[in-house]
Amino acid sequence: MVKDRVIVARQTMLDRGGLINARLGSREVETYCPLKKADAQFLENALHQLGLSIRAYHRIIKVARTIADLAGSPDIEKPHLAEALGYRAMDRLMKQLTAQSVSSF
Repeated sequence: MVKDRVIVARQTMLDRGGLINARLGSREVETYCPLKKADAQFLENALHQLGLSIRAYHRIIKVARTIADLAGSPDIEKPHLAEALGYRAMDRLMKQLTAQSVSSF
């Protein structure tokens, strides 16, 4: 069942822009990953609080677009952004913990 969702989501990506979401450049992100004003503000506030860059902004949007595709949603919505931010925060935490454990040796 999961494999089928992934296949459908990947085909959706290719049909939309000829690329998978991970390969989208900043222009394609603007074209294929539009956000509602309130959702864009939510993401900007989160990025500011987390101290993330514009590069991270684009990565989070691409992950959120993939989450939306897997859910069959034509639009990126706040829950998709929140999930993508959660993955980003988890990644940062894991890097910090790894760095701390390495430096303690």
